[in-house]
Amino acid sequence: MPEPTRPGWRRARAWRSASSSPPGVHELHRISPRFAAALRRHCRIRSGALACSPLKARLPRTRPTGGQPRMMTSRRRGGKGCLPAGSRARATGAVLVALVLGSTACGCSIQRMAVKSMANSLTTGPDVFSSDDDPELVRDAIPFGLKTLESLLQTLPRHEGLLLSLCRGYTQYAYAFIQLDAESLENTDREGAGRLRARALKLYLRARGYGLRGLELRHPGISEELKLRPEQAAAKLTLPELPMLYWTAAAWGSAISVAKDRPDITADLAAVKALMVRGLALREDFDHGAIHEAMIVLESLPAAMGGSPDRARDHFRRAVALSSGQRASPYVTLAESVSVMQQNRAEFERLLRQALAIDPDRNPPTRLETILTQQKARALLAREDEFFLDSGAPSDSVKIEDSK
Repeated sequence: MPEPTRPGWRRARAWRSASSSPPGVHELHRISPRFAAALRRHCRIRSGALACSPLKARLPRTRPTGGQPRMMTSRRRGGKGCLPAGSRARATGAVLVALVLGSTACGCSIQRMAVKSMANSLTTGPDVFSSDDDPELVRDAIPFGLKTLESLLQTLPRHEGLLLSLCRGYTQYAYAFIQLDAESLENTDREGAGRLRARALKLYLRARGYGLRGLELRHPGISEELKLRPEQAAAKLTLPELPMLYWTAAAWGSAISVAKDRPDITADLAAVKALMVRGLALREDFDHGAIHEAMIVLESLPAAMGGSPDRARDHFRRAVALSSGQRASPYVTLAESVSVMQQNRAEFERLLRQALAIDPDRNPPTRLETILTQQKARALLAREDEFFLDSGAPSDSVKIEDSK
């Protein structure tokens, strides 16, 4: 049978004579379109980017000329005639590896997207705990929620919402359900109270750690800088970081309050104050005066440590005004700090009566906080004689409120 005389065939034959192997997948892009068309017709290639027809598609054997090895293809039925056996094995292996890696990467990506979606939902949704009227139910539910957030954080270690929720959650849980229990046991079980305070300290420090990690996201190195140059470090924080700033300072300050015998912790008081002062400068009405309430405690310190009872009362008035008088905590905070420090029993009783007079149901978002704060107010009234040197008895009005 005479050979075809088309130019494309001559080029194909010349190429085969000069090459020891046929064009593979990695070489088809080098030849011209006309040459590729001629080669596909001869080899019966169904797809120019893949391989020849599996139905006995083989290039014809050529006689060796000029000492060149003749080109051999697989003679097995169904062989992939365009690729030698070794090339086919390598190509198949590469495809399998690519498929496995692609499916693995896709699976990891999908899993990460699902975790991120869950984290966003849990950290931005409504707070169902704050409006609850059953503190014991919340006490039992919070630990599971916190551990769930921690498990998500292992997959998303830089998720700002998770870090903030964990900082806030551990701080609130340690105060409401551990520190307050320790205070109630102070007279009856000192050893038990000490264990609870130690546990509260651990949780406060864990909360502080999450808060500092959140601040580090935008300000690497700020954790150490807050200890060395607190005011300069706090000045870097901006309004979007205010929630993280506040809860980090709250956790840090709470840790100091239960670790008065730990100088390595109490030495950081300047960092706490610098953060709270910065928070006031950014937005004094944050969380209806929460920062002003924290400043009551900081200003109740002795004058040698920078405290001032007058400034504490100024912050108290602002906290009450910003909360429209619907939060019990400012009254209790001033009573147990400034009133006790100045041995003002009458003011102590009056402030606690005002805290007990607030209706928890009037402001549902702070219902749980009000209930817990009023429990503390009753406990303080029951221990009133421990705080004052005079032997005066509580007024009748206080006894009536305490019996409710």
